[in-house]
Amino acid sequence: MSYTTNRQPQGILINKETFLREGMIAEIVAINDYSRFISLTSNKEVKDLFYHIMEDEKEHYGMFLNTLRNIDNDHEKLKAEIKDHIQISEKYKHKFKEYSTVKDMKNELLMNIREAIKGELEAIVLYESFIKNLSEEDEEDIVEIIVKIIKDEKEHTEELTLALTLLDEDKYGLISCN
Repeated sequence: MSYTTNRQPQGILINKETFLREGMIAEIVAINDYSRFISLTSNKEVKDLFYHIMEDEKEHYGMFLNTLRNIDNDHEKLKAEIKDHIQISEKYKHKFKEYSTVKDMKNELLMNIREAIKGELEAIVLYESFIKNLSEEDEEDIVEIIVKIIKDEKEHTEELTLALTLLDEDKYGLISCN
């Protein structure tokens, strides 16, 4: 059973390793969200946008895991040890699509975009709180990675907001499509 709230890790910084795991959880949630959003729309442009952002989220997951492996020796050792434990036939490798399209879900597109924006904003809040709580002796490379990921999440928020304002017939205050 997960100890996390719906859509977001706890955000309690115990140590660097815990922060990196919290970041990995947040990115996995985002990857699953975007995969679901892709499957629920037939709009090619929005599907392409969701896929682009999902690829970034997968990269963020990898960045967090690689950094964790550099800090936590168990992870690095286990990475080498498990290679022989997982046997997946060559005929199945790289054969699974991230999503399949579900028909007749067009009316959920705007809700999915808004849900995606919410997730991006949650990630920004989570990651900014970790930077604020890191001690001075924490490694600068971790902060550097977090700052890069925050910038990507902000970009995703802007991309999604533009798509939302272009597609929604209603206005969002002073926000324009320009």
